[in-house]
Formats: sequence, structure tokens, C-alpha cells
Amino acid sequence: MNISDKYEAVIGLEVHAQLMTKSKIFASDDTTFGRPPNTQVSTITLALPGTLPKTNKEVVEMAVKMGIACNCNIAPYTIFSRKNYFYADLPKGYQISQDKFPICEGGFVDIKVGELKKSISLTRIHLEEDAGKNNHELDEQFSMIDLNRAGVPLIEIVSDPVISNSDQAYAYITEIRKLVRFLDVCDGNMEEGSMRCDANISIRLKGEKILNTRVEVKNMNSVRNVKRAIDGEIKRQIELVEKGEKVIQQTRSFDPSDGSTFPLRSKESAHDYRYFPEPDLPPISISAEIIEAIKLKMPPLPNVLFNQFVNEYGLSEYAAGVLTDEKETASYFLELTKNNTNYKAAANWILGEIKSYLNESGIQMKNFMVSPASIIELIKLVDDNIINLSGAKKIFIELTKGEKGTAISIAEQLNLIQNADQDQLSQWVNIVLEKNPEKVKEYKNGRKGILGLFMGDVMKLSQGKADPKLTTKLLQQLLDN
Repeated sequence: MNISDKYEAVIGLEVHAQLMTKSKIFASDDTTFGRPPNTQVSTITLALPGTLPKTNKEVVEMAVKMGIACNCNIAPYTIFSRKNYFYADLPKGYQISQDKFPICEGGFVDIKVGELKKSISLTRIHLEEDAGKNNHELDEQFSMIDLNRAGVPLIEIVSDPVISNSDQAYAYITEIRKLVRFLDVCDGNMEEGSMRCDANISIRLKGEKILNTRVEVKNMNSVRNVKRAIDGEIKRQIELVEKGEKVIQQTRSFDPSDGSTFPLRSKESAHDYRYFPEPDLPPISISAEIIEAIKLKMPPLPNVLFNQFVNEYGLSEYAAGVLTDEKETASYFLELTKNNTNYKAAANWILGEIKSYLNESGIQMKNFMVSPASIIELIKLVDDNIINLSGAKKIFIELTKGEKGTAISIAEQLNLIQNADQDQLSQWVNIVLEKNPEKVKEYKNGRKGILGLFMGDVMKLSQGKADPKLTTKLLQQLLDN
């Protein structure tokens, strides 16, 4: 038995998501990413004497949206607290966060790993402001501090310690990122730091109930690296225990070069932060009416759309999963279902030609220029046997080039209209059969699979214009008689 099989991991994740507001949580400073260092800092962000913060209303609404999406209880009364600690990138010497009265409590997020379906319960979702950022690459001797990010609004989504392995963690973070993107509360870009994840990890012998010493791992800049960091830290802890050594409670960082973790500092406890209510900000009351109004403005959530696509539209779970992976893709598919009931064809166009084009061109779905109406027209032209699928794909290529006009007009220009004239079809079929007498004998002797050979010859002779359904029917009639 592998040594690691003796143990099980207990994992809780803290996901920080920067909210996509134009201004900061307590000040009017711009939040645009990538501006020159320290150009988006005001006296309020710096907490200079005589300044007073004011809560950004949109921040509260975004947090409520996420709470609804995660099945949380939305607090009717919530307050901010000061979290006191000293870092060079924290200009105030404290961070405005939430402690005893978070804006959202409880809740869960459903995940699927292979055939396993699991609900990951949440402890809370709370609001806080981001700190600045240290840059260690601009100077060999000094760390440079950029305070543009200080005061940018965050929600922190805290799971219970119910995640059992890195695969579940991967699925959970993927689902969180999907939700924040669907709700337009965060772009989910881990590479730019707009969504970050800290993992609290401990191990225990299988069957034990006691939670052992946990270690917090930070600085993972992708979902894949979160998975790698968890695997690396579990391996480290198992090796320590097997050697008879203790796991020390600490904060560690992730090294992507080899998948290992290394110590940063001893892990603080809540009392180390000396939380106390923020005296400069009034409590926030959130009525049932406000919650209901926010619900009405929310888009359909990915799990709702997934069930709709599978149960109502008859799509496979794989197709539904891809279509609901991004809000823009789901929205485009929904447009394709208007005035069109061939849902599988609509899904196939997105999963096939459209996805291939986007990948090859490096274009995101939100920037895809071919209208849903044009794709619907292509679907109907194929369904009505006016063009074949091969012809439709040629038209699609022209549409991606910015070709003006309708699909049918492009089909006429490219000479792609199928011929359904019975006499003409009969002429092409007879020519092909007369040229292949030996193959005709083989068919009549039971080799039915060569029907495709005859079809191919007819399509070649007709330059792709022969209606495939009628041609197949005609071939079978002549060959079976």
C-alpha cells in the first residue's frame, strides 16, 4: 500500500475576488488595472487625518449577488471592522474588513469531479479592501510599493474545511470563477491577481475526525497551480508525519518551478489582528426588498442553464458544460435557440466551427463578429436541404472574413445551392452506376457499405450540388431493384 493512502486531506479555500467597480470601496479613486504606479491613490485611501471613508453602494450589491448565487443567508445588518497589522503595502496600518457580522453567511457551491457530485459548504462571504502591491523586480536592493490596488473592493469567499483533494479544489475554484464572471462582479483573472486563492491544508489518518495542524498556502496565480500547490503541500506534510516530525502552523508560499511550498511566516490567529468595529463607517441594513430587487437584475446562473440545456433542449452533459463555461457562450447559444428548434445543431456549431475559429484566431467569444442570426440561417438552410453541411462551413468562413450579405446570398455567389431536381439527380446517379458495374455487383451481393462510395462519386460529379438525402434514396432504390 502507498504511504499516502493512509492519510486524507482536509482543505478549506479562501478565494479573494476583486469587484469590477469603477471606483474603490471607500473612495472615488479609479480602479483600472495597469496604470502607472501610485497614480490612483487619494487622501482617503491613505487614511490621512481629517478624511472619512464612504461605502460604495455597488460593492454591497455585488456582494449580495454573489451571496444569492452561492445560496447564502444575506445579513439584514452588517458592519465593517478594522483588521490591524503592519505590512509595507498597507498604508493605513490596518485593513477595513468584516469580522463578526459578514454580509453573507453559510451557503454552498455544487461541484462535479468525474461521477462524484458534492456540495462544498461555505462559512461566509465578506467584504474588505485590498492592500497595495510590492514589486521586487524593479530594483535589486529595494522592494518598490505600488498603492494603486490599495482600497480596491474585494469579496472573500471562505469555504468550510470539507474539500478532500486537489481535484475537488480545482472544480470548486473553477465553479467560483464561473459564477463571478456570469454575475459580472469579477473578471476571474488569476494571472493579473484579480482573483486569488489561499488554501488551508491539513492531513489526518483516514477515519479520524480531529482536525490537525493546518498550513496556509498563498501565491498561486492559476487554478492549475492551486491544484499543484495542494498536492505538493499534502506530500510534504505526509513526509513530515512519517518521519515523526510535527507539522507547524504557518503561512507558506508556492514555488511553481517544482510544485513545492516554502515558509513565509508563522500563521496569525484572529486575536493577533485586534479586530474592532470600524468607527468611521455606519452599519449597513439590507432589507428583503433590496435583496429581491437585486435578484431580479441577476442573469440566469450557469447551473440553471446547464439543467435547462440538458433537460429541455436534450443536449449531452458535456455539451451543456461547455456552453455554460462562459457567460458569453451561454448567451450566444440562447440567441441561437430563438426562432430555431434544432438545438443540437446550434450546440454543434458553437462546439465545432465557432470554438475552432476562436481558438485559431485568439479571439474571445465576446468579440465574435458573426451574428447569431447568420448561424440560425445556416442551420435552416442545411435542415431544408438547400445547402449541405460542407457548404455551410464554407459560408461560415466567408462570414468570419466580414463578408456582407446573408448566408443564402453567399451560397448563391459560391454556387453552393444543392440540386433537388429528380431528373438531374437520376442522370448523375445513372452515370456513376454505369461506370462502376463491378461495384454494383458487390453491393447486390451484400456489400452494402460501399453505398458511400457511390455517394462520393455522385457528389464529385455534381460538384457537391446533389441533395444528399434524395441522392441516397435514389441510389438505394436503383441498387436494391
